[in-house]
Amino acid sequence: MPTVNIHEAKTHLSRFVDQAAAGEEILIARAGKPVARRVALAPTKPKPRTLGLGQGRFTWPEHFSSLHADAIQQMFESGKRDQDVNTARILLVFTTRSC
Repeated sequence: MPTVNIHEAKTHLSRFVDQAAAGEEILIARAGKPVARRVALAPTKPKPRTLGLGQGRFTWPEHFSSLHADAIQQMFESGKRDQDVNTARILLVFTTRSC
């Protein structure tokens, strides 16, 4: 296990961090006496997410899947695509913000 002084550790920190990530340990010394050991952190496994944390915190209208169905159907049938797409975006934003 190599030993480096504090000045060298500060000067070449990024190199020593890369070495630690690769699994190498280095002792850091002050006035020739080891004061710290630089090692890589043990990998942590993410905890599984708990389902249902938002249950009861959000409400959706019962008829959400058919909101503005007539207007959307009319847009598909009319042929005025650019204006209708913008209108659909406005309807969607208004609907999601008012829920």
